[in-house]
Amino acid sequence: MNSPTAKATDCNAAADTKVSNFLRQIIENDLDKGTYASRRWAGSPGDAAHHAKGEPDPAKIRTRFPPEPNGYLHVGHAKSICINFGLAKEYGGVCHLRFDDTNPEKEDTEYVNSIIDAVKWLGFDWAQLGQAAGSAAPYQASDYFDFMYRAAEALIEAGHAYVDEQSAEDMRANRGDFGKPGVDSPFRTRTVAENLARFREMRDGQLADGAAVLRAKIDMASPNINLRDPAIYRIRRATHHHTGDKWCIYPMYTFAHPIEDALEQITHSICTLEFEDQRPFYDWLMERLCECGLLAAPSPKQYEFARLNLTYVITSKRKLAQLVNEGKVSGWDDPRMPTIAGLRRRGYTPESLRLFADRIGVTKSDSWIDYSTLEGCLREDLENKAHRGMAVLDPVKLVLTNWAEAFGSDGYTEACTQPALPHSAIAEGQTPPADRTFQIGKEVWIEREDFEEVPPKGYKRLFPSNVVRLKGGYVIECTGCARDAAGNVTEVHAKVIPGTKSGTPGADSVKAKAAITWVGVADGVQAEVRLYDRLFAEAHPDAGGKDFLQSLNPDSLKVVTAYVEPSLAGAQPDQKFQFERFGYFVADRLDHVAGAKPVFNRVTGLKDSWGK
Repeated sequence: MNSPTAKATDCNAAADTKVSNFLRQIIENDLDKGTYASRRWAGSPGDAAHHAKGEPDPAKIRTRFPPEPNGYLHVGHAKSICINFGLAKEYGGVCHLRFDDTNPEKEDTEYVNSIIDAVKWLGFDWAQLGQAAGSAAPYQASDYFDFMYRAAEALIEAGHAYVDEQSAEDMRANRGDFGKPGVDSPFRTRTVAENLARFREMRDGQLADGAAVLRAKIDMASPNINLRDPAIYRIRRATHHHTGDKWCIYPMYTFAHPIEDALEQITHSICTLEFEDQRPFYDWLMERLCECGLLAAPSPKQYEFARLNLTYVITSKRKLAQLVNEGKVSGWDDPRMPTIAGLRRRGYTPESLRLFADRIGVTKSDSWIDYSTLEGCLREDLENKAHRGMAVLDPVKLVLTNWAEAFGSDGYTEACTQPALPHSAIAEGQTPPADRTFQIGKEVWIEREDFEEVPPKGYKRLFPSNVVRLKGGYVIECTGCARDAAGNVTEVHAKVIPGTKSGTPGADSVKAKAAITWVGVADGVQAEVRLYDRLFAEAHPDAGGKDFLQSLNPDSLKVVTAYVEPSLAGAQPDQKFQFERFGYFVADRLDHVAGAKPVFNRVTGLKDSWGK
């Protein structure tokens, strides 16, 4: 389907002209026809007040973002968040944050809190998208367990569900496959009374875990395997993080999800393509519960879009958990992880992720997005925001041997200034930030790669007799170097050329072949710099069923002791900078402490280098 073709220019807000896609077309058609204008609640007024937390405006759409709280959200969820909340905002509707907490064995309040934090950080607030007063709390599937149980009994009473006590192995074998129809369970012909009694025994804890399941009675010969009497309730003796030990039976996700949508009067249930085969069961369940009088038409409709497939990234929650549990990364918020928490700590911005979601568009066709697209959105966002600064990541000392002769004292230092942002980044009428100030003296730190005693062809930086400029400072002429017993360069030597300081009348009196970055020894600040790179060295780490751990990039993290200019010493946690020539960096939001040794994470380089 349609996807964006023009490059977005404003990262801080959605593009003025929205590119049409199939979801917008569906929503606009429904609004034009008034498809949901006659929505009404089934059940008592108390049910409506409890489930919807406020009667919706029938002229508006209702979407939802329904994560299971069994892990941290990742970049694929960020796309879904932007779609669901973005469409609701665009059409003046409502978006629910809802926790599909039907699996107590894998869920935890830690994940609940991390999800709330991630959605808010991305810039979306369900309480500000048209919900009624007092509806700031997210929705939870567990709030509807009583209703779901009643729905299950209603299906039994209508002959649409039965308790099956086959072993898991027999159920699996009798389900059939794509070339062979399923076989009816020997328990499929139980009477309504038998099924109700047995289901209540399940509820009351009289059966062991795994001893029985409640199944929908649909069609064991259906070509869609999902319609071959799917399980809708199972026994699980596990303490639920929200309901405690009230229940020992829990609804299956495929049963609970459409009920949640209906109770919350969702108009457009938007999910990824892997749920497409589940849509017939979604619709079957809605029809049966309407027939039973538990729900009212029109029911929500499910629409599927292509999930995010991003190169060099794993988005399987199970595999992400494996990386954490096996210590391959430091945690869910490791800056190499594709989790929203990890991207945030790495230095990504909400604006860059929203721009990314907008740029890749919404389609019905699976495709791969290159990781460089995500990095490009970040660079685009930070280009006019991130203050500049100089850092030396692989330092070697440069000694200006004639400093005292030129300025009267080896201890003399002189202030240099550079803009915090280039002139091109300052919007018309905007007040420029204060200039950065740093000291030049006899000794400065430079990058080790900026000196070559025997330069390769085309090399323009420091080598004997060559002239370069210390950026923002003086022009210097290289005279040589000092080495240790092993032959390693320990100092680079040069002479300063007085009268050539940047910003003075004599700045252009000597033509320099290059300008190099540097940090003064007198006021430079030692910092820990974490050079993060892509976690995987292969574009498709788990292609063909291979062990994704074999694709880990051994160079995904290098930690160096660097020197940074004094303006960076006052960085606040999560503050972003452009280290001139190296790329974008962020003061680590957890480990960077004001007044202590600064800690910076590399977010991304100034341009994509992986293509090379």
